[in-house]
Amino acid sequence: VQLQASGGGLVQAGGSLRLSCTASGIVFSAARMGWYRQAPGKQRDLVATITSGGTTDYGDSVKERFIITGDNRKNTVYLQMDDLKPEDTGIYYCNLNRRIAPPYNYWGQGTVVTVSS
Repeated sequence: VQLQASGGGLVQAGGSLRLSCTASGIVFSAARMGWYRQAPGKQRDLVATITSGGTTDYGDSVKERFIITGDNRKNTVYLQMDDLKPEDTGIYYCNLNRRIAPPYNYWGQGTVVTVSS
């Protein structure tokens, strides 16, 4: 199983970026997929996730600014990030996990997002 992330980069505060993550070697079914980020010296925190059924969850700091969507046919999730702030800077990691049998938890390699002030 591989998670291929793309879309990171450098943007000015107030700008936008779109991340995507595609899972290969597995079918996105009865699972949750999304993004976590880690700023320098901090723990990895929830950004946004979506289940294969379409239920979303967001970290408090990104609500109203980020939107996560998914395309089950493509095993891909997208994260539209608007009104970016310097505190959004970090490494964004894609995650795919499933709690019901058979359970699994996979991480992508991370993509860097840098927001300049």
